[in-house]
Amino acid sequence: MSAEGVLRKMKAEAGEPVQYRLNLDRQTETKLNPYVGSEVLLEWTGEINCINCGTSLKKTYGQGFCYPCFRDAPQAAPCIMRPELCEAHLGKGRDPEWEEDHHNKPHAVYLALTSDVKVGVTREVQIPARWIDQGAYRALKIAETPYRSLAGQIEVELKQYVSDRTDWRQMLTDARGDADLRALREELLSFLPDHLAAYGRESEEVMTFNYPVAAYPEKVRAVKLEDVRHIRGLLNGIRGQYLIFDRGDVINLRKYSGYRVRFGPC
Repeated sequence: MSAEGVLRKMKAEAGEPVQYRLNLDRQTETKLNPYVGSEVLLEWTGEINCINCGTSLKKTYGQGFCYPCFRDAPQAAPCIMRPELCEAHLGKGRDPEWEEDHHNKPHAVYLALTSDVKVGVTREVQIPARWIDQGAYRALKIAETPYRSLAGQIEVELKQYVSDRTDWRQMLTDARGDADLRALREELLSFLPDHLAAYGRESEEVMTFNYPVAAYPEKVRAVKLEDVRHIRGLLNGIRGQYLIFDRGDVINLRKYSGYRVRFGPC
């Protein structure tokens, strides 16, 4: 059965393997795992709408926003990408009420293994969804803070020693490092100044994730909906926010938030 709507990032739940759902218009959700190993069609209708206000657009800013929302909405504030800039704990921000509900809440600093180790920040309630979004096959919480800015400050310190970025090409070919996350946690926490080290956590367990992928490609090629308008092919798997097709074609669905698409079997 085909589905149509405005695309948002896929929803995912931990499981054996991770369970994915296509999220259209926040109303229509299509289970994607059953399509792995089958021929599917993903087609852009040519329409784009802001994921915040719904305005019709010619292009998006910051993964799905119109320019005014990208400029003014709290969901697109600089502290989304740079948590250390957050002022929610001070009662400030683009929308103090939204900041209070989302950023003046417990946050975690974590280590994730996608191909190599990366450090990141997320709200506690987003664990393990955030790790799945990044395609991690192992992840470990290393610190817990009462609000976002403190977690960002810890991340800034630790970025001197490990990356804060995911190599998506390596992740989608299932390249795997062999880092010991627990040993690395202890080492990294020792580098923090005392006022930040106090938020370190040493009793957390490593989580492991398996993804619904029938076969990983040797090389990957990112497909752009703006260029091809549709992708038709064998769906080999899903990892992170990517669909993996035969011949190594991949598409990051989160990048196309706000695009109206049709999806279904061929």
